[in-house]
Amino acid sequence: MKIFLTGAAGFVGYHVAEQLLSQGHQVVGFDSLNAYYSVRLKQDRLAQLAPKPDFTFRQGDLSRRADVEAILGEHPDISHIVHLAAQAGVRYSLADPCAYVTANMMGHVVLLEAARQLPALRHIVYASSSSVYGLNETMPFRESDAVDRPGSFYAVTKRAGELTAHAYAHLYGLRQTGLRFFTAYGPWGRPDMAYYKFAKAITEGKALTLYEGEGLARDFTYIDDIVSGVLAALMNEPDKGVSRVLNLGSDAPTAVSHLVALLEQELGIKAVITTRRRPLSDVEATWSSHEKMTLLTGWRPVISLEEGVKRFVAWFREYEQIETSGEIDCESSRVSE
Repeated sequence: MKIFLTGAAGFVGYHVAEQLLSQGHQVVGFDSLNAYYSVRLKQDRLAQLAPKPDFTFRQGDLSRRADVEAILGEHPDISHIVHLAAQAGVRYSLADPCAYVTANMMGHVVLLEAARQLPALRHIVYASSSSVYGLNETMPFRESDAVDRPGSFYAVTKRAGELTAHAYAHLYGLRQTGLRFFTAYGPWGRPDMAYYKFAKAITEGKALTLYEGEGLARDFTYIDDIVSGVLAALMNEPDKGVSRVLNLGSDAPTAVSHLVALLEQELGIKAVITTRRRPLSDVEATWSSHEKMTLLTGWRPVISLEEGVKRFVAWFREYEQIETSGEIDCESSRVSE
């Protein structure tokens, strides 16, 4: 298969590319390399992919039609698309909602407009989010639940992506699968995520912030399970004109305080903890039912939080040492257009 992968320099995108390439597929990566978090980390991820002969990369803006049409025009034999590019971050959507409209809504429409011209295209898998469940209180979250009470503007844009996909499936026959990711974590992760920020704070002896309330919990899903789910969905093509959404989570909500305890254990350092009120944009808990995904593809998560945190901390120690020492040459880690 030849796969167009948006967000190739991102956390999930990098790992998806690695797995696709290891299976002998061709990957055409696309990413804007925006500065929402460390561009160097994105470049370092790309540096791991650059030597692989079946990987090509183009830097560009998904919301610009010329950028997307140019790269897809060079690869008319693309058979599958994995669309992971987005403006990430729930809380940042309060600060700059327009960035989310541009990247998550306009970017999705531009991609689908160009994609429907690809003669060999078979299936599009795109990233949605558990945030679409918003203020729902019935647990676990199921795909059949109503998702009309978003708790953040980020959630609004991800739900808009699902509705956009449905319209393009109906109008143009595009086969599409949206995956509602539940708190992906692991090596090469995003430094704006809580688990990464907690690890940084603990190692630097700084206070980390936990939100008040004993019910604060997340359905943490290890990156290898996320990737195997993406590939399982990609290979399971729906009928022509069908757009579906599937949960991709561990079905094992864990108190955030327990995550901190696991990080303390693996790092060998006691955390300094402060508490404050949970912001309105953050839901109290997430919990994924993956029955539909398992029934359809056979996928199940296999990595426990204990094992996942151990693997993350091992990578974190090594990468943070390299970043501090400056041993990675940023110029050599760039992937040209």
